[in-house]
Amino acid sequence: QVQLVESGGGLVQAGGSLRLSCAASGTIFTINAMGWYRQAPGKPRELVATDSSGGDTNLADSVKGRFTISRDNAKNTVYLQMNSLKPEDTAVYYCKAVVAPYYNSKYFAFWGQGTQVTVSS
Repeated sequence: QVQLVESGGGLVQAGGSLRLSCAASGTIFTINAMGWYRQAPGKPRELVATDSSGGDTNLADSVKGRFTISRDNAKNTVYLQMNSLKPEDTAVYYCKAVVAPYYNSKYFAFWGQGTQVTVSS
């Protein structure tokens, strides 16, 4: 089994910054993509940013220029640096990792429990 533990959420004023972290642990042979998604009340979950195992990153248009995703493969950890936060960034942020638990096994997607980010105006 794989566990994803997120941290770094909280309450911040508009224009402020937060850094989210997500550490993967458990039965892990290799991790393909890691990323962040968010879900605001009454809205579907949406992609925020992803980082492939090769280092290619993808950011939602709504966060480009403000958010940065990075990854520490040695620590199985992905980060989301969020700058110039806006009230519309308020949501529960979820970490996702695509993991092969064993050598030559299939990849499986795992999700964290989520961390609340609230941006006040």
